[in-house]
Amino acid sequence: MTTPRPTPPHRVATTVTTLVVPLLVIAAAVAVAISWTPRLPDPLAVHWSGSGAPDGFGSLKDAIAIPLLFVPVFALGMWAMAFWAGRDTSTRRMAAGFATGLSVLMSIVVLGSLSVQLDLADAAQAPGIGHVVGWAFGGGILAGVLAALVVPRTAPAPTAAPIDPAAPRTTLRPDERAAWSRAVTSPVGAGVGGAAVLVNVVLAIALRTPELLILAAGLGLLLAASLVLRVSVDARGLVARSPLGWPGVRVPLDEVVAARTTQIDPFGDFGGWGYRIGSGGRVGFVLRKGEGIEVERTGGRITVVTVDDAATGAALLNTLADRTRGAATAR
Repeated sequence: MTTPRPTPPHRVATTVTTLVVPLLVIAAAVAVAISWTPRLPDPLAVHWSGSGAPDGFGSLKDAIAIPLLFVPVFALGMWAMAFWAGRDTSTRRMAAGFATGLSVLMSIVVLGSLSVQLDLADAAQAPGIGHVVGWAFGGGILAGVLAALVVPRTAPAPTAAPIDPAAPRTTLRPDERAAWSRAVTSPVGAGVGGAAVLVNVVLAIALRTPELLILAAGLGLLLAASLVLRVSVDARGLVARSPLGWPGVRVPLDEVVAARTTQIDPFGDFGGWGYRIGSGGRVGFVLRKGEGIEVERTGGRITVVTVDDAATGAALLNTLADRTRGAATAR
């Protein structure tokens, strides 16, 4: 009989950071926008061309419709994922970061685009909003990071239960020390991400909006941090970390239930490349298609890392975890 997976922890904090805060942010933005109605032209500029001039006009309802509808739906989706599948800290942090970050980004875009039209007789006279977009992305990223940082961590959950007997093992002498390490990169992810960085640089130059260079720099750092990885198995357990040291994942030996090899399709199983959240709350680094290590750990969590020679790494992880349980029993 299959043992039911534990309920994700910190559900109240998840609800506050992933659902309540984003809804309050967007509600406050809408309230401010409505309060500005007497000072806004009619019709409003609701869209700007690539040259920076307004080229679409409408009502205040048109200006706030997208964030008012999209942000709550997105936040609800992030909350549902974290509330029902957020056993791992990173799942809850990513949900809170994306939901809060998007609500702040959209709020800045709406209020910024309206603020440049205050007291204008004709919305066609409104200046460009390239700087607003730059500040929106910067504010959204900062808010998302702060929201993620306040999410409580999942408490350590060591166990002395034996490793699944069916899980693979390697042969080690009782006094023999061993370690395994491999590097892995994501050519597809690097290509897609590099193109996104290039587009932002071109837009910053074409629109004469240096603020967009901040976004390009942020994307570049994100690529460096999530698309190159060193995976190791040793006395620390399983450690996967980018060259920048973050993001990273560590599964201590005393939290390993069983490690196995698995075949991974980044897009089909996780919706893309990088540090990802998959079906059932699985989390980990998915940098390319092919073999990887899947670690079932305490608390109903599952960590996945795509890497070459995954069979060796998984077998060694189980063997070292066995040794840790034996030492604990001996004491």
